[in-house]
Amino acid sequence: MGPRWLDEEEMGTWLRLVALAEVLPSRLDAQVRRDSALTHFEYQVLAMLSEAPERTLRMSWLARRTNATLPRLSHVVKRLGDRGLVARSPSVTDARATDAVLTEAGWTHLTEAAPGHVTFVRERILDQLTPEQVRVLGEISEALLESLDPEGDLTMRAADAPR
Repeated sequence: MGPRWLDEEEMGTWLRLVALAEVLPSRLDAQVRRDSALTHFEYQVLAMLSEAPERTLRMSWLARRTNATLPRLSHVVKRLGDRGLVARSPSVTDARATDAVLTEAGWTHLTEAAPGHVTFVRERILDQLTPEQVRVLGEISEALLESLDPEGDLTMRAADAPR
C-alpha cells in the first residue's frame, strides 16, 4: 500500500506547522540575544539548571533535556563557564559522570533575562490565543511529543532527573 497523501487541509496545516517550527527558534534566539547576550539554547541550559535541586544536573541528563548532543552541550557549558555562569564538577553520586552547576552569577543573569523572555512568550505567543486555544495547543503539543519523544526527555521535570 502506498503513502496516505495529505489532503488540502492537512497540507495547509502541515505547512503552517513547519513554518512555525522554522520561525519560532530564530525569533526566540533574537529576543534572548538582544536582552541578555545569551543564545536561546544557553538560556534553556541555565533555566533547566535553575529548576534542579541545588541547581545541579548531570551533564548527560541536561543534554537529553535540552535535546542536545553531549559534545554540543559540553561546548556551550564551557562557554557559559568561561563567563562564570555555570561550573562543572565531578558527580557526587557517580564518579564517571560530570555535573553542571548554575553559579550565583548564572542565577543572577538568568533572573535578569527571564522577564524579557516571558514577556516575549506572552505577547508573541500566548496572548495571540484564546484560553481555549492555549489549552488545545497544550494537548496537541503533548500528543506530538508523546510520538516524537516517547521517553519524555524534553518534558521530564528537572526535579525528577536521575542524580
